[in-house]
Amino acid sequence: MADVVWIFNFKRARYTGDSNTTLIKDPCFSKNEKKMVHARIQSPSSILTYKQCPRKYFFQYIMKMPTGKNIHLVRGGIVHKVLELFFQMQGEDLAESFDVTIECLRKRINALFVEEWNARREDVSSLGMPEEQIQFYFEETSMMISQYIEHFIQRLQKAMIKKGISHNAAFDLLKPKTEQHLLSEEHGVQGFIDAIEHIDGKVALMDYKTSKKSYITEEYRLQLGIYALLYKEKTGENAHKVGIHYLTNGRILLDVDQNLVDHAKEEVKAVHNATKSKEIKDYPQNITPLCKWKTGQCDFYEYCFKQKQIAGYSSPASSSPPASSSPDSSLS
Repeated sequence: MADVVWIFNFKRARYTGDSNTTLIKDPCFSKNEKKMVHARIQSPSSILTYKQCPRKYFFQYIMKMPTGKNIHLVRGGIVHKVLELFFQMQGEDLAESFDVTIECLRKRINALFVEEWNARREDVSSLGMPEEQIQFYFEETSMMISQYIEHFIQRLQKAMIKKGISHNAAFDLLKPKTEQHLLSEEHGVQGFIDAIEHIDGKVALMDYKTSKKSYITEEYRLQLGIYALLYKEKTGENAHKVGIHYLTNGRILLDVDQNLVDHAKEEVKAVHNATKSKEIKDYPQNITPLCKWKTGQCDFYEYCFKQKQIAGYSSPASSSPPASSSPDSSLS
């Protein structure tokens, strides 16, 4: 590949040039520094979207067409915000009595949930669900929050006994850093890690899920591998564990090893290579039950199967629509 000169455009805060990925040649960088620039920054969501359906990736990330809301996305946003606010507390904020503290923690997290649900009430109402269905999701999510805090209280008690420390100190020990944004310029990928835990000199990267699974899917494994890759590049150190915290079923952890990280690198690179084109014909449909199901359909179903046109594009011939099925909520 011929060398391309990239100049940083300070107004637009990005590098400009005529290639998807290149080494920067700029006086701001030392001669020996190799810095990769990518046409776009991927994320676990964009990578998993491409693997699910290249055509969906094209509509969402190349054309940047809007996507609709659903109750699982809205609920996930509420839960993540509740946990972020909950862990803004410090151990010194807690009562001296452990029994009083337990009740205060329960009341605090449930109050935060009600506040956040009410704050997003307009988003929930805009989904057009019957009131009884909205009430079902409210109660189900409230139960998830309650299960989460009971699990956290159990961990709090174990830490107190194991280390012989107060509940105040145990809270500070277990309290994670929340909603951490990490970016890899080298690999052109970014992500928000829900929780980074530092316990006994070991680091665990956790992702919260509201789905009802009790195992780690291949999609989740890739997502966690990307987080391990991002953490390594940011800190220069390896995380020890990555995991999913299912609010309904508890925590599942994986050891971080080189295979996990290498697989993430390979998948990120593969998606970068596969998404250089801006032509719809280079992004084939992948017809699965995720195209249409009994209660809904993909945001771009009309473009794929109903000949709805995009201005300036002539869509390739569409295939037959899939049979209705139930969606896989594995990414919730």
